[in-house]
Order: sequence, then C-alpha cells, then structure tokens
Amino acid sequence: MKFCSQCGSPVTQRIPEGDNRPRFVCVECQTIHYQNPRIVAGCVPVWGEQVLLCRRAIEPRRGYWTLPAGFMENGETMQQAAARETLEEACARVQGLSLYTLFDLPHISQMHVFFRAELVDLDFAVGAESLEVKLFHERDIPWSELAFPTVGRTLECYFADRVAQTYPVRNESVEALRAHYKKT
Repeated sequence: MKFCSQCGSPVTQRIPEGDNRPRFVCVECQTIHYQNPRIVAGCVPVWGEQVLLCRRAIEPRRGYWTLPAGFMENGETMQQAAARETLEEACARVQGLSLYTLFDLPHISQMHVFFRAELVDLDFAVGAESLEVKLFHERDIPWSELAFPTVGRTLECYFADRVAQTYPVRNESVEALRAHYKKT
C-alpha cells in the first residue's frame, strides 16, 4: 500500500499507539489501514458416491483439479460464499451445507473453509473459471493433479469419514498439513 484510501496522501508503515504490530498509517489524516486475512470458502459437492471437481481455468494452478471454492465477499456468510462459488465455478446448486474443514494458512494470509454439501441435481456445467467439471468416484480422483494441499486433505478426510458416516469438523494448521504430506 502506497497511498491512503481516505485522503490520497502517502502512507508509512509503523506501529500505531496502543497497537502491537506494524500497520499502514496515513502521514496526513492518520487513518490506520488494517490488512486482514482473506477467507476462501468452498464445498465438497456430493452426489451419491461421487464428488464434483473443477479443472481450473485460471491461475494459480491453471489446469489442475480443485473443489469449487473462492474468496468470500463482503456481505455474505461463509456458507453463502461456498454455495456462490460452487454455482459460479460449476454452475451447480448445493444444499445441506455443513462445516467440515478449516485450514489456517498464515504464510499467505488466508483461511480455507470447506463445507460438505449435496448437489441438488445433476444440472452442472463449466463455469467461467473452469475448464472442465466432472463427478469422480474416490478411486478415480486425480490425486496427483489436485491444485492445492487443502483440497487434497479435505478429500482424504471426506473419503475416510464416509466409511464411518461420521464427519467431524477439522481444523488444521499449515504445519499439520505440511507434516501430513511429508509422511505420504
């Protein structure tokens, strides 16, 4: 950040009085510009024994498979964001959203949140940010072509939990995610 969104003057980075971390502060009007993590919300859209995945048409990781997900917008809940992203990326409608996995990714100032959800019907199609949209059985998941570790870990948890029909909410840090993938 170089300029204040309130008055247009230059900003400097310093620790404001009463705070404990560096912030961008306007040199003229003294407005403090807070920068907070971004939330990525998505779904594990299920139809029977299959999960809907999207092949990304955008960077990062263009051409790789992912669960439908994207950045939460102001004025919406995480569930609304997950359902909207599923509609945008896969033209699919979901219902029965249930919180499932949360991943803290402080190194990129993000949190990834996935909900389990049921597809309303099989009326899905390629959205603007997808090259392909397809239902997969567990045995057919393109594991080596998944876009992000959070997607892979969510799918691993889902297929393991499906056996027992118990779906606990899982919260994992980036360190736990890295440790998991070093073992596999």
